[in-house]
Amino acid sequence: MKFINKAFLSLALAGTFLVSSCDSLLQVDPRQSIDANGALNTPDAVDAALNSVYARLRSVRNYGRDLFALADALADVGQTTSNSGRLIGENNNQPNAHFQAGFWQNSYFAINEANLILDGLSGVQGASAAQLARWEGEAKFLRALYYFDLVKVYSYIPTAIFQQGVTDEGGIPVVTEGVVTSSAAFSRQTPRSSIDQVYTQIYADLEDAKRLLTSRGVQYASSGAASALLSRVALYRGDWAKVVAESTTALASNVGSVLSGSAYVNGWRTPVNPESMFEVRFALAEESIGVNESLQSSYTALLNLSNKNSQGGWGDFIPNATVRGFFGLTQLQTGTPATDNNNWDVTRNSDIRAQLYTTGNTVRGAGRQIEVTKFLSKSGFAYADNVPVIRKSEMHLNRAEANYRLGNAADALAELNAFKALRGLTAVNLSGQALLDEILLERFKEFAFEGQRFFDLKRNGRAIVKTTPAVNLPFDDFKILPPIPQREVDGNPNLNQNRGY
Repeated sequence: MKFINKAFLSLALAGTFLVSSCDSLLQVDPRQSIDANGALNTPDAVDAALNSVYARLRSVRNYGRDLFALADALADVGQTTSNSGRLIGENNNQPNAHFQAGFWQNSYFAINEANLILDGLSGVQGASAAQLARWEGEAKFLRALYYFDLVKVYSYIPTAIFQQGVTDEGGIPVVTEGVVTSSAAFSRQTPRSSIDQVYTQIYADLEDAKRLLTSRGVQYASSGAASALLSRVALYRGDWAKVVAESTTALASNVGSVLSGSAYVNGWRTPVNPESMFEVRFALAEESIGVNESLQSSYTALLNLSNKNSQGGWGDFIPNATVRGFFGLTQLQTGTPATDNNNWDVTRNSDIRAQLYTTGNTVRGAGRQIEVTKFLSKSGFAYADNVPVIRKSEMHLNRAEANYRLGNAADALAELNAFKALRGLTAVNLSGQALLDEILLERFKEFAFEGQRFFDLKRNGRAIVKTTPAVNLPFDDFKILPPIPQREVDGNPNLNQNRGY
């Protein structure tokens, strides 16, 4: 997604000055010249502005890496190899090794852009009713997604809130009006809204997005994607009936497909995953994140699957013994000589997801390791895979869990077994806590290396337990939450820091 309006691009560049000059990052990147040059009063300019909000999702600090790889490093999905030294602190759950200030900064930049778009829609000249509806719907969907990602990271999740008894850390600051001047940015010292208030705002934006949008491709917001995201948000909120309703609506939409068997594996080899309901798009080679911090480089040392000897990324984060056990993965020599990386693969069980793992190569210091291949140059150029933010299969697991929580155990079991069949697994006959645990286990297997496990543990109030590295982080440990960027706290007396920092 590229800027198509030079005036708007100049505003974005001008806004970078404020990153280094202001004390508070929450309100930075105001568009100082919008009123003067009319950058948002034409359809082309609004489209360019929306492209900018979409493009920020590609940041390494957001879906370019951290919301998947860093989140899973914090959880119990994998282990680090020390090939580059990245993600080791997060994998060890060390203090301050968590989501970084850039995640907060980039997300609030995007929220401010979305707010400015929404504020300016009434002044767009020559816009049709359909265009106005689409712009509003997409801006609200994106604002909801950024707010949801922020609140699930920096705050407790409604289904499991640790109460210290003295200080309620609360949610995150919610602002719904754009900032145009630096003076307005500096003077607006927004406190943290309550967790419930943040979720209420997200609900409102997604309900509007559902009403306003149709579909123009999974790289853009759609009504179906809004229902899918609302299903996930409701799951985190513990709004079980809402989860069932929105999952059902999303599954009935024409956005995305639920895949099984080899089609599921092949879906991970295409530029756009057919299961995607919303996907962050990398369309151009110059958008590549590069060999250091992309998802491909984080997960595998391979450049591609056609020649395992070709040097690719760093393979910093690989499946741990638990995940290898899920899929029956052990290294297997398939030919000679053993020095040729193409003569190695893995053993696998009948779970179709095992096909998404193989051996890497020996070009890095840790040597040949078992790696995940969900992200491997799918877009046709290295280190810039499209990222499925929401896949349609998730709706089945959301609905199964919500039905269990509602007391509809039979429906939950039937949905779970139908999902297992999609992945080549036999049915189970479980009830009570064992049924819930099995649903959560399927989530673990399905979304390994897609950034959901940390938040699933967090929303269930469960400890993070790892063998390699040796970690036992209870839910009430302060390191479950990251610190709010200190510059934010220093520049805003109304913004309280998370405990322990």
